[in-house]
Amino acid sequence: MTTPTRVAVVGVGALGQHHARVYAGLAEATLAGVYDVEPARSREVAARHGCRVLETLDEVIAAADAVSVAVPTVDHHRVVRLLLEAGTDVLVEKPIATTLEEADDLVRIARERGRILQVGHVERFNPAADLLRKHATGPRFIEVHRLAPFSPRSLDIDVVLDLMIHDLDLLLSLDGSEAVQVDAVGVPVLSSRADIANARLRFASGLIANLTASRVSAEKVRKFRVFAPRTYISADLATREAQVYRLQDGPSGPDVSMERSEAGTAEPLVRQAEAFLQAVRDRSRPLVSGEDGRNALALATVILERMAQSLL
Repeated sequence: MTTPTRVAVVGVGALGQHHARVYAGLAEATLAGVYDVEPARSREVAARHGCRVLETLDEVIAAADAVSVAVPTVDHHRVVRLLLEAGTDVLVEKPIATTLEEADDLVRIARERGRILQVGHVERFNPAADLLRKHATGPRFIEVHRLAPFSPRSLDIDVVLDLMIHDLDLLLSLDGSEAVQVDAVGVPVLSSRADIANARLRFASGLIANLTASRVSAEKVRKFRVFAPRTYISADLATREAQVYRLQDGPSGPDVSMERSEAGTAEPLVRQAEAFLQAVRDRSRPLVSGEDGRNALALATVILERMAQSLL
């Protein structure tokens, strides 16, 4: 048995507390402690999992070899930079940072210091995303809807960086070519930032993608539909299942077959943490690297620019 990796969580609010829960339940990790700017929150989460309350980032660095960072996006660059420079491996929640300059700085420091930098695009670890990667060969058109009820969480960023960026990362992992044309619109509804947005993208490969993200919906929807030659895939990232339709040549002519696939019940956040710990142990490139997080942010930034232009 290898020695469990000492892991700490910085920021134990709505999402960070689940990072703490996951590490506390993994045999390959020891939850070394939690840190939050609200001490009462730190004490509550630490008591729940029987770990230390860490009172400063210096204490975090001394206590842990690897850290999950789930602070507000505006603080990502400052916190992650400090940890990387101290020689700590980091999993930072998406988006990697607020600007491309900040993202590039973090990627550079991780490379120079030989540190693992993974970005929390957790949908990459959704079992339904495994089905997309397995069946979506040569996609030509992709339609995405990610809708969620309003929540006061993450109001420091707009819906593109809050929700749509998940699907931008998935798109880039499926296609990999450059977006050569971007059209987008977005409007604020219940906050001062865009709460609903739509983007239409054309990639160098010829792929067309249409994405809608909303955090003012009455229901939660996470649908990813892929159209490829002779194949249509409808993946539900919420229920973690997919329907795959294929056009086949039958004895009486063309026929459409349908296969329903259940992707499994593995929790994406657990799979993400396991992958991070594996990269830390092996010193290998994470499945969602700092560069991947930077590329998703770059595409989101273009979409935000197009949204701003549409309002002029």
